[in-house]
Amino acid sequence: MKSSRRYLPLLVLMGPALLVLGVLALYPLVRVIVDSFCDVDYVSGHRALVGLTNYRAVVSDSVFDTSFLNTLHFMIAASVAEVVLGLGLALLFARSFGGRRIALPLAILPMMMSTLVCSSIWRSWFNYSGFLNALLGVFGIDGVPWLSDPHVAIWSLILVDVWQWTPAAFLVILAGLQSIPHELTEAARTDGASEWQCLRDITLPLAVPHIMLAMLLRSIDTFKLFDKVYALTGGGPGNATETLSTYIYDAGFRFFNVGPASAASVLMLAACAVLVSGYIWKSAAKRQL
Repeated sequence: MKSSRRYLPLLVLMGPALLVLGVLALYPLVRVIVDSFCDVDYVSGHRALVGLTNYRAVVSDSVFDTSFLNTLHFMIAASVAEVVLGLGLALLFARSFGGRRIALPLAILPMMMSTLVCSSIWRSWFNYSGFLNALLGVFGIDGVPWLSDPHVAIWSLILVDVWQWTPAAFLVILAGLQSIPHELTEAARTDGASEWQCLRDITLPLAVPHIMLAMLLRSIDTFKLFDKVYALTGGGPGNATETLSTYIYDAGFRFFNVGPASAASVLMLAACAVLVSGYIWKSAAKRQL
């Protein structure tokens, strides 16, 4: 009885936050899971249990397959590029150099822009008579249909995401590099180690957890890509840039197929859960070592 009273103030303080979390997160999650097993009438809200019918419909849909592959393509290419470039920037800014205080805010400026503003800038650049094709023309290269060619459009979206969100990976990795004790590299240099050896044997191994964290955060964010597709291509040309998020949006809010949209949402959540579980498992295994 006394122990329960001891935790009562904590429950009172956490109550409002738990209530908001339940209303904004837990209830929608449960509702989506329930709807994924039902045939939902969008107008009346009537639900009829149909079992796994919605899941079968989604998995057998060729557009869903295309959107899943596009999402994986975007996630892998964008996340790897952002982490690699972020690592390079972090290694550069981990050192002191003239103009660092001015260059650092400029390096993270793209991340500070809203996605719609960023997409508007790049849409004008992607125009056939825009900045990018004008730049290519200086070198005698023909213009590229950045957003209208099915083989180029997905790479154009990747380019925009890399430009905007490389600073996020950069800041995570830079924080990791700055947490490494300087005494380790100084001792190694005293023993005759070169800069490359210090980087290879000390800096990079100690920065691996932060690199993995940056990769996880960027993978999750790119996996749920919606805003850039909506603003730049709308999923086109054809289904060349259709992602899981836009597939769910179209199914649920354009065609009002709530059941299949909910089933696709659950499958997307499961894929994200697998991704996060893999990271947690790897992190736990390293700590045990």
